[in-house]
Amino acid sequence: MSLSAVPLAAGPSPSPSPSQTTAPKVPTLQDAQQSASNAAGWVEENWSTWLAIGLQVLLIAVIAVVLRMAVRRAITKLIDRMNRTAQAVDGTAIGGLLVNVERRRQRSQAIGSVLRSVASFVILGTAALMILGTFRINLAPLLASAGVAGVAIGFGARNLVTDFLSGVFMILEDQYGVGDQIDVGVASGEVIEVGLRVTKLRGDNGEIWYVRNGEVKRVGNLSQGWATAGVDVTVRPSEDLDHVKAVLSQVGETMGKEEPWNEMLWGPVEILGLDSLLLDSMVVRLSAKTMPGKSLTIERELRWRIKRAFDAEGIRIVGGLPAQPDGEAESDPTAGMAPPSAYASTTSPQSAAASPLTPPSTAK
Repeated sequence: MSLSAVPLAAGPSPSPSPSQTTAPKVPTLQDAQQSASNAAGWVEENWSTWLAIGLQVLLIAVIAVVLRMAVRRAITKLIDRMNRTAQAVDGTAIGGLLVNVERRRQRSQAIGSVLRSVASFVILGTAALMILGTFRINLAPLLASAGVAGVAIGFGARNLVTDFLSGVFMILEDQYGVGDQIDVGVASGEVIEVGLRVTKLRGDNGEIWYVRNGEVKRVGNLSQGWATAGVDVTVRPSEDLDHVKAVLSQVGETMGKEEPWNEMLWGPVEILGLDSLLLDSMVVRLSAKTMPGKSLTIERELRWRIKRAFDAEGIRIVGGLPAQPDGEAESDPTAGMAPPSAYASTTSPQSAAASPLTPPSTAK
């Protein structure tokens, strides 16, 4: 058997040469002309639509910007006019409210800021939705998603939203302002700053309280309208009421004519009459309408003047000890010095009649 008769094993076929592969088709000049003509036709068909959309977007944007500027300028002029009207009265009372420069300035700034922010949000938000509508975008899913997100954010930040809304209404309703003495339940003191979220108070000891507006359930303002100064005068029951009333009337009339008390007093000092009548004393009550926050000052001055006038007229003011009976010597050095327990332990009517201010151990 010859070797030439043995068949050879089949092996892998040889790979084709690069010259045998299919070459990419090279665009011809006719293909380029066809593509250009197709693009030109598409642009020619849609350019009017693009131009209309662009003009609509530009018009909406211009109107929104101009309207926003006009509204903000109108709000600023309105706030400035309110400030000028308030400054014209120069610290007098408007509608029962005491005007304060810092309070008026801060309240005007807060109101103006809130109004400008709300106007900008409404105008720009409406313009954005209109622009999206010009592109034929379905706004229903967007608005639904925004509503769900708003509900979620509002639920998570409900305390912040409550504080903000409460602050807005407090400022708009002028419940209190800088310089007012207020009591909000959780704290009390002088208002040093009114914000949209918190109110700062300075307490009686100098501490600063930060009160969230949403936590304020009630507000007691001691600086709005007017305050009342009340003074109780205790005298002996043997005093002549007409004489006492005349002296008190003279004190109130004199005080109402002198400065600076005539500015603090918003009405005459009134004698209300007998508030109580006991065996050893009687109480005459006085009242006066004063400037807010000045009631304590008026009360102290009234007591000072009443004491001096009573001393000059010989009218005795009774304190905590029993008053001397009629006919008792005013120059008795032991008057008013015996302890109250001594009177309670007195059992002898003869000794009590002889000297009610003498302790039982010294009675004869």
